[in-house]
Amino acid sequence: MGKLQKKGKSGAAVKYITRNQALKKLQVTLADFRRICIIKGVYPREPKNKKKANQGSTASRTFYYYKDIQYLLHEPLLNHFRDHKAYLRKVTRALAKKNLSAARALRDNRPTYSLHHIVRERYPSFIYALRDLDDALCLLFLFATFPVNDKIKAPLVAECQRLTAEFQHYVMRAKCIRKVFLSIKGIYYQAEIKGQQITWLVPYQFVQQIPGDVDLRVMLTFLEFYRTLIGFVNYRLYNELSLVYPPKIDYAKVAEGAEVDAMQIESKLFDWSKHATVTEEHATDATANRSDMIEASEKRLETLSAKLSDITQADKDGEDAAMEDGAEDAATAEAASLDAFAEPEAAGEEGDVAKPLLLNAAGVHGQDRGQLFAKCIFYLSREVPRNSLEFVVRACGGQVGWDAILGAGSQVSEGDDRVTHHVSDRPNPDRSYYGRSYVQPQWIYDCINAGKLLDTEQYAPGATLPAHLSPFVKYEAGDYVPAEAHVLDETLAQNEADKTMVEASSDDEEQHQMELEAEAAGVNYSEYQTEAAASTAAAKKKQKQKAASALVAEQEKQKMATIMMSKKDRQLYSSIRQEQVKKEAKARRLQRKKDALQEKS
Repeated sequence: MGKLQKKGKSGAAVKYITRNQALKKLQVTLADFRRICIIKGVYPREPKNKKKANQGSTASRTFYYYKDIQYLLHEPLLNHFRDHKAYLRKVTRALAKKNLSAARALRDNRPTYSLHHIVRERYPSFIYALRDLDDALCLLFLFATFPVNDKIKAPLVAECQRLTAEFQHYVMRAKCIRKVFLSIKGIYYQAEIKGQQITWLVPYQFVQQIPGDVDLRVMLTFLEFYRTLIGFVNYRLYNELSLVYPPKIDYAKVAEGAEVDAMQIESKLFDWSKHATVTEEHATDATANRSDMIEASEKRLETLSAKLSDITQADKDGEDAAMEDGAEDAATAEAASLDAFAEPEAAGEEGDVAKPLLLNAAGVHGQDRGQLFAKCIFYLSREVPRNSLEFVVRACGGQVGWDAILGAGSQVSEGDDRVTHHVSDRPNPDRSYYGRSYVQPQWIYDCINAGKLLDTEQYAPGATLPAHLSPFVKYEAGDYVPAEAHVLDETLAQNEADKTMVEASSDDEEQHQMELEAEAAGVNYSEYQTEAAASTAAAKKKQKQKAASALVAEQEKQKMATIMMSKKDRQLYSSIRQEQVKKEAKARRLQRKKDALQEKS
């Protein structure tokens, strides 16, 4: 007879632990427990059987995995929380005794901590960090627009603005933007980085009102971790493009409203263009200096062989120990330099292969939208959203300019002859320039979603704009599909057309094969083709009959499966079918409504 197990010593009773039990085990307060769970990524769990997990009790409780709480026992942040509480007690005691010098000294030596080790624990691979980047970017862009108050400090908002601007610089430099959608909540962006689709929401540039029922403590705890995560990701992304991180900030341009352009992006690779003479006045001097440098280099090269022979002879004479030490030092330095060079791709995530550093990253992320506006130069009127348009235009390879009143950093002026598109949101622009197209801002976003330059006549200032459809919606069977949605699928249609051309070429090969077979059989090709067509028609007819019988069999199978269902499953299946019928009826109703509107117009 097997050993009897006591109640509550196995199964769900030991797999889960309640929140109160976790607090006693960790010896922390509820606020600290919530904070460390958010930072470490530990979330409540829902047991399959709450009664068993609660050891027979039916009381409503919050459960966690027992192994997760055991994992938190060894977290160094717990010691920091205890040290911080002791520090606060000392400061309070010093202030109560009116010992201001001691309180000031304590505040100057406030205990600090870092979340770097937690980022490395939660994301052992860079791909994992990219997959979890959506919420982090949304929260940072949100706090970057918040006003400063007693809970949200100015340095926090400034750091969020800096981190988001750094990420935007990378997207513009790598030209990896894929989708844009303007909604009521804000502007949705999607970029493709190392094969991962990253989507984030940016609020509109309005004054944000913080609701009073929002728990900012929880949001600030998430933000604390996300700030560290985005810093890690930005550092890695900049290194992959061989850019210096963090970029320097020109505060003079910040005061002028330059925003994104206030950051000075520097390359780790040597830029010869910065050292080249560009003015005609110094062209002769530069040529003379260059010739002198070439002559000096040639003289050094002439004496190089003699020096190398002397060094080789000295090495052969007996400096073996020095040679071995020098070889080891050289190997160490080379290994360090290779590690530094291959650091972004050293982990080899998801089959990633180490790539050489590229000056133009458009080839890494694809060229479908990275060069969409390469031949376009835009000028933005004062009433359009400059920040968003500048970001998407430069991320797609275009140049953009605006009025100086909107801030510094404009690449072109209004009267520049190179401007190809003038973006205006007024029915009648103040001035009109010959040789440029006047469009509304929606044209830029729709072009990005469609993957090509659309017709500008539909987007002329004052014209009724076509529907701005979300590129993130995936239509299913029975859904109402607007006619404008097919514009987003034209790229796929083009691919299908190319595929059809390939199939047509394969059909020509099949015809040639049939001619050879007819010749080998000694039969006229027309007779052979007639027999082949008859056999093909018979095969198609047989295939249709087989498909019809399979459809009938599938329907019978579904009917039998419905009969064999339990009452609960049958009701669930019936509700699903009813929702599908309602969806199809709604789609037909919307289509009839649209047809009626088109007939009236």
